[in-house]
Amino acid sequence: VSKAVSLQPTLSSEPASNVPPGSLEINFRPDPTIWDGRFANNGWLQELPKALSKLTWDNAALLSPTAAASLGLVNGDLIELTLENRSLQAPVWLLPGHANDSITLHLGYGRTQAGRVGTGIGVNAYALRTTQSPWFASGVSTRKVGSGYALATTQDHSSMEGRNLIRVGTFEEFAAEPEFVHEMDGHHEEISLYPKVEYEGNSWGMAIDLSVCNGCNACVTACQAENNIPIVGKEQVLAGREMHWIRLDRYFEGEVEKPDIYHQPVLCMHCENAPCEVVCPVAATTHSDEGLNDMVYNRCVGTRYCANNCAYKVRRFNFFLYSDWDTESLKLQKNPDVTVRSRGVMEKCTYCVQRVNEARINSRNENREIKDGEIKTACQQVCPTQAIMFGDLNKPDSAVSKKKASPRNYVLLHELNTLPRTTYLASVRNPNPELQALTPGVKEGESHHG
Repeated sequence: VSKAVSLQPTLSSEPASNVPPGSLEINFRPDPTIWDGRFANNGWLQELPKALSKLTWDNAALLSPTAAASLGLVNGDLIELTLENRSLQAPVWLLPGHANDSITLHLGYGRTQAGRVGTGIGVNAYALRTTQSPWFASGVSTRKVGSGYALATTQDHSSMEGRNLIRVGTFEEFAAEPEFVHEMDGHHEEISLYPKVEYEGNSWGMAIDLSVCNGCNACVTACQAENNIPIVGKEQVLAGREMHWIRLDRYFEGEVEKPDIYHQPVLCMHCENAPCEVVCPVAATTHSDEGLNDMVYNRCVGTRYCANNCAYKVRRFNFFLYSDWDTESLKLQKNPDVTVRSRGVMEKCTYCVQRVNEARINSRNENREIKDGEIKTACQQVCPTQAIMFGDLNKPDSAVSKKKASPRNYVLLHELNTLPRTTYLASVRNPNPELQALTPGVKEGESHHG
C-alpha cells in the first residue's frame, strides 16, 4: 500500500541565492566519474560518459539552453569566467533541465601532474573556488573568447532516435491497462527465413528494468573491467570509435526547462534471428547451442559487415591496437579468462560467456544442473538497483523468465523480427500530484510513449 507524500507549503520556486543582474551563479560539484580529481589517472573513468551530458575526457561549463541563448553561446564555445579577481576559460555545454542564471563546473580536471592518463585534461575549477564559497558563488561574469572547442560526447553515436525505444507510463495507466506497453508493436504474423531452433539444454537471456535504471554507468565500467575492453582516448571517441560493449543512452522529453530524463542500457541483443550472422563471410559470428551470439576472434577478418547489418549498433571494431600488451603493471589488470583482442577484430557483449562456461564446468563436476542465479553477468553483478536480470529462459520459474512474463516486457525494435534475447521492462512512474501541479505543461496522469 502506497501513501502520497505531502509537500510543505514553504516550497518555493525562487532562486536559493540573490544573483546580481547581468551575472550568474556558479556551482562547483565533484565530477561524476573522477570525483575531485583523485581518479584523474584512471582511463576507464576518463572515458566513461557522464550520465547526463555524455561527455568524456573533459569537463565543461554546463548551462541551460535558455541561459546559453541569452548569452549567445552554443556547444563548444569558449568562455572566460570571472569571479572577483580570479578568472578561468572553459568550454560550454548546454544541458536541458539545468537551472537558468547558473553555471555548473565539475572539479578534478586541469591537473598538471596526474600520471600518464590524467595530466592536462580539462580545466581547473579550483582556480575559481575559495574556502569562503566552496560549493557555489554568485556574481560570476562571462565573456566569450572563442569557439569550436572539441568536446567528445557519445550520445549521438549509433543513434536510434525516431524509433519506439523508451516506453513509459503512469502507475494509474498501468493498473488500468497492463498491456499498454505493446500498443505500438502492432499485430502481425511473424514470418522469417530463419529456421526455428529448439534449445533442449540451457537457453540464456536477459531482462532490463527501465523503472529502476538510474543511468549510473556502473554496468559500463564493470563490463570494461571484466572483458578487457580497452580505452581509445579522446581523439578516437570524437571519431565515434569508443569500445564500450554497453551503450547507456540518455533521452530528454518535454519542455527544455523541465524535461523528463530516461536512461536505457543497450548491449548486444543476442538476436535469435541475428542480422549479423548471415553477412559474415568467415562465420566469425555464430549462434551457440545455448542461444548466445558468439564471436570467434581468430576468424574475424575485419570486414565490419556485421556492424553495418546490426540494427542496434552495438558492435565495436579495433581500428587500432588499443590494448597495451607491453606495460608490465597492466598485465595484472587483465582478466585471464577473456581474450585480449588485437587490431582489426570486431567485438561486442558475450553475456560474459566465460562466467557461463565456468558455471557449466562446476555443475558438471558436481553432477548437477546450473542453479538459477548462479551465473551473474558483470553488469548484473554491479547494478546497484538490480535493474539487470540474467538466466535460463528454458526454466519457467527462473528470475529472468518471471521478468519476461511481465506485461511490461517489450522488445527493442520489435518490428524488425530479430527476436532478441535481451528485452526491456517499460518504466512505470508514480508521480506526486502536488509536484505535477508545480510543473507547467505536464498534466496529471499524462503518459509518455516512445
